[in-house]
Amino acid sequence: MMTRLNLAYLAGVVIGLTLLSGCASNQTREQGEVLDPFEPVNRTVYRFNELADKYAIRPVAKGYQTITPSVVRTGITNFFDNISYPVDIVNAVLQGKFRQGGRDTARLVVNTTIGILGFMDPATKMGLVKHDEDFGQTLGVWGVPQGPYIVIPIFGPRTFRSGAGTLADVYINPQFLIFNSSVQTKLNIFWLIHVRSTLIGFDEEIQRAFDRYAFVRDSYLQHRQYLLYDGEPPEQEFDIFDEEFDDFDEEFE
Repeated sequence: MMTRLNLAYLAGVVIGLTLLSGCASNQTREQGEVLDPFEPVNRTVYRFNELADKYAIRPVAKGYQTITPSVVRTGITNFFDNISYPVDIVNAVLQGKFRQGGRDTARLVVNTTIGILGFMDPATKMGLVKHDEDFGQTLGVWGVPQGPYIVIPIFGPRTFRSGAGTLADVYINPQFLIFNSSVQTKLNIFWLIHVRSTLIGFDEEIQRAFDRYAFVRDSYLQHRQYLLYDGEPPEQEFDIFDEEFDDFDEEFE
């Protein structure tokens, strides 16, 4: 159970990060859309994460992928998606998507029962498609600025807004609440290994990038933008050519 102390602590963290996000966003707005004022520190943490992944996490995930049939891995992905789906439902409602929240609740019930605790996904075949909502997106819908990009040891890229959202989501995610501490630790380690195994296919693409740090950062920010606008982000307007022609015209006036 979440105590009042935990709720107060969570509220303080979210509010604090939100305020910091707003301040940092205002201070770095002139640098462009990618707010990365902590880039030197971020790059150091990114290199640490790369080494940890190369020598510890990836080999384990690769071995797990090798010995686990794909059909089993699909079932495990379905299970973790289902057990954490209340997070999506709550955030859909908080964003005012009440119809979606109702359909997502039906999806959770169908997959938990007919789908045997979520290992199977009959709900999708019934037209109850999966959505991806989190509190970081909810904060975005509420008008909270994204804030600077940060890299967290082991857990990787975040923004101030998505980082605050992750903290909030943990407190309502059954995956982190319904098991005792011993089972919880083992389950989460297994979950991290499984999630890493699903990303192995992207490794070559990242390695081919001229600047791996920038590639991962830009990909993450684009993905967050995609989620925030439900797959239809607004088109960006570029006026660089207009500015160049304005300068050109001024020279000949």
